[in-house]
Amino acid sequence: MPPHRTPRTRTAVLLTVAALGVAALTSCSDDATPSSVASRAASAYASATAEAGRAIDEIKGGVNAKSAVKVGGTTTNSDGRAEAEITVENTTGSTKSFAVQVDFKDEDGNLLDAAVVTVSDVAAGGTAKGTARSTRDLGGQVRAEVARAVRY
Repeated sequence: MPPHRTPRTRTAVLLTVAALGVAALTSCSDDATPSSVASRAASAYASATAEAGRAIDEIKGGVNAKSAVKVGGTTTNSDGRAEAEITVENTTGSTKSFAVQVDFKDEDGNLLDAAVVTVSDVAAGGTAKGTARSTRDLGGQVRAEVARAVRY
């Protein structure tokens, strides 16, 4: 029987595979026009978002908790990656965990990247914080928004 993977481990594996796919799509082509590279990159990021969504879909017994999640402003870390702090609120009477998909978008609303953050063991009636990080360097003005959230 294969070992049990935590949602955080599954997410890390899925996003790493997606990032490697992006690198392969943008570097292994004879057609390197800006529009063709942009098109392949957009397709790869859509795929990364789908993978992030599948990671959340795999959570058994989860309930929609998007309204219990707030996202702060977006900053850039020393590696050039976008970061956004999220705050989750557990309104239930028992300890719960959250999986949150954060989409990073440009000023026109175009999807640049997606990340899934797991905030574990939030006390009943309590709040906790996590940090969403883009999988690559994102240039320009970047904003973060909560795409999906599951409490389990």
